[in-house]
Amino acid sequence: MKLRVRISRQTCRLELQGEEPSLAELRARVRESLLTRFGLRSDLDFRLSLNGKEDLLDTGQSLSSCGVVSGDLISVILPASSSEETQPSPSSAAAHRTHTDQQAGGSDVSSSSSVMEQHVQECVDQDLQERMDHQQQECVDLQQECVCAAAPPPLLCCEAEDGLLPLALERLLDSSTCRSPSDCLMLALHLLLLETGFIPQGGAVSSGEMPIGWQAAGGVFRLQYVHPLLENSLVSVVAVPMGQTLVINAVLKMETSLENSRKLLLKPDEYVTAEWTGGSSGVVYRDLRRLSRLVRDQLVYPLMATARQALGLPLLFGLPVLPPELLLRLLRLLDVQSLVSLSAVCRHLNTATHDASLWRHLLHRDFRVSFPAGHQHRDTDWRELYKQKYRQRKEVARRGRHWFYPPINPLIPFPSAPAPLPLYPPGIIGGDYDQMPVILPRPRFHPIGPLPGMSAPIGRRSLRPTGSGAADVRRGFI
Repeated sequence: MKLRVRISRQTCRLELQGEEPSLAELRARVRESLLTRFGLRSDLDFRLSLNGKEDLLDTGQSLSSCGVVSGDLISVILPASSSEETQPSPSSAAAHRTHTDQQAGGSDVSSSSSVMEQHVQECVDQDLQERMDHQQQECVDLQQECVCAAAPPPLLCCEAEDGLLPLALERLLDSSTCRSPSDCLMLALHLLLLETGFIPQGGAVSSGEMPIGWQAAGGVFRLQYVHPLLENSLVSVVAVPMGQTLVINAVLKMETSLENSRKLLLKPDEYVTAEWTGGSSGVVYRDLRRLSRLVRDQLVYPLMATARQALGLPLLFGLPVLPPELLLRLLRLLDVQSLVSLSAVCRHLNTATHDASLWRHLLHRDFRVSFPAGHQHRDTDWRELYKQKYRQRKEVARRGRHWFYPPINPLIPFPSAPAPLPLYPPGIIGGDYDQMPVILPRPRFHPIGPLPGMSAPIGRRSLRPTGSGAADVRRGFI
């Protein structure tokens, strides 16, 4: 056993022979080897301690019974007078060294002190190296324990992660011959049905093997199960690959000629990787948690709920199975629209959603309406009060949308814009004016029509340039 012994703030290495050394052997080795090395008397009375405070009592027991293992640090507690002698002050040590050097010339003392310092330095370096090696080994062991504890093997498919599969699924992969990703997906489906309580028909199939005849001709898969909670019933599962999709049909048959079927569409490429042909089973599947949730919610639970309802048995799962206090705690987390939709599912949930305490809580949550104690009537319809508050909020929101828009017909009309000026000067039909219009000087009148800005006179007789005589129609062309 290798130990570290500390005397007067200095640590040395000590090795004891034998498988179970005793405390007396340790005390004898310290007295013989270490006390004289540090300049102490061999008959000095000292004590041993493991933590530096409590003494190790020698009753003939071994070191292991005292809690001492290899690598521990043993402290040697010296008497007060001896410790002061072994740890002199710097001034006294310097004075003593000067006096000795003056008497003996300093040669022998300096050589012996250098040897002593070198030996102590070697002990300190060796102790530090052993301590670092011991701490490094502890860190490696701790890391290995953390890795083992952080990645426990999953028990169910809903706990599986990428690279970690349940042991039952690994056994199914080892015992079955898969020729396509659909075969691997059927193995996972079979294990999910086993986890939910279904038993293969016959009951003689072990958990690590697929039922006989599960692969039919033409790539069709056929499985049959019974369930202990579904009395006198048989569940037939038929899966047919259609392109990139696996169509799964589950039919529940009962003695009363009641049949209920469920259909589930799965894509093998979403749950089976491209390395499914390799030898490692950990890289075959992915996203098994999602597959487990789909199979339970869309296949297993609806079949069981329908069968038990037809048999007149109580439900086993879902919101109606919860106690009233738990159901109310869940319902108060929903919004009003979801709560109204949930009330149309069944009579039990409709009754639960009409609870007065629930609508009182919703009234306080959504509208901050609270009533002091003693001012509440027992016959208060909290649901109807919530409706009134809800309608008032909708009406206020509807009115608020028209506050910032101007009215369509204002009371004070806006001033009209002035009429735009003509973009071209008045022209003259005929003559050279069409080819070369003259803007300035402007003609006195228009030979054909009125000037711009002048309206034609009302009446049969119009303003003519020749007065009351008939106009010469050839005048414009002369």
